[in-house]
Amino acid sequence: MMRSVIAAIAAVLLSAHAAAAESFPNRSVTLVVAAAAGGTTDVLARIVARRMGEDLGQSVVVENVTGGGATVGTRRVVRSDADGYTLIFGNMGSLAANFWLFPNIGFDPRQDLAPVGLVAIVPMVLSVSKKSGIRDMAGLIATLRAKPGALNFGHAGPGTTSHLAAITFLHVTGTQAHDIPYRGSGPAINDLVAGTIDAVIDQTVTMIPMHTGGNVTAIATSSSSRLAQIPDVPTFAEAGVPAFDLTVWNAIAAPAATPQAVLERLESSLKTALADPDLRRRFAELAADIPQPDQIGAEPLRRLIASDIERFGPIIHAVGVKVE
Repeated sequence: MMRSVIAAIAAVLLSAHAAAAESFPNRSVTLVVAAAAGGTTDVLARIVARRMGEDLGQSVVVENVTGGGATVGTRRVVRSDADGYTLIFGNMGSLAANFWLFPNIGFDPRQDLAPVGLVAIVPMVLSVSKKSGIRDMAGLIATLRAKPGALNFGHAGPGTTSHLAAITFLHVTGTQAHDIPYRGSGPAINDLVAGTIDAVIDQTVTMIPMHTGGNVTAIATSSSSRLAQIPDVPTFAEAGVPAFDLTVWNAIAAPAATPQAVLERLESSLKTALADPDLRRRFAELAADIPQPDQIGAEPLRRLIASDIERFGPIIHAVGVKVE
């Protein structure tokens, strides 16, 4: 008797899930960006959200939920209803490296999130203040080695990709700098322009305009070859630091228990969005690379999250950085 009741309940639940998936979406979808407005993650999310909304027939609304180095917004999605209506637009920091940076993070991206798909891969740009007197990588490293801890390295806050990039750069060059966290890329870059800090590593979306506008001096990019938008800037390999090969992947994920049919609909919508000529043109202007079609889906992203969690563990352990 009990087995029959359990089987009946299970059948009802499966039927309910199937019905919900079939009608998905019948209202707006919230795309949580766990970062401040105006930064790379936010800019890319808004471009993708508009195009996905057109495909889904419902608005995809970007909501900025900041705090805790992207952990607050990500945790909100992890704990939300697993119905596909609340998603996270994250990156290698919030969906991988933060697992090690924040000992009390409260979730495991590999278990508590369901990948939807990879959106873009964006190179990092190392820029220095005009007032620093530094003009190239050789000058930066010479100064870092001559005066350990004297230069101010700014970043968008603990757990952000610019923080991770600074940690990695100092690790691979064996140098030290004074760590200056900000609440977002915007304030960090403003102080870089003002000369309050000496260096910032951030994504091309925010850094290219600063260099082309003459506000800061970009001295290296983590792309495999020079970028068409800033052809005067060498790659890290050309500048003598080949060990720094950090590029930032950006992606969409949902709560772990989201029905498979809903995940597949979202993945299909993302692929449609990324095939749109206008979106591709806009991404190209920002030097944001769209992955190959076979790398966009859920399974490639699942593998990428797992591999990057393993990759960043030893680096963060070696540097000894923990954020409470």
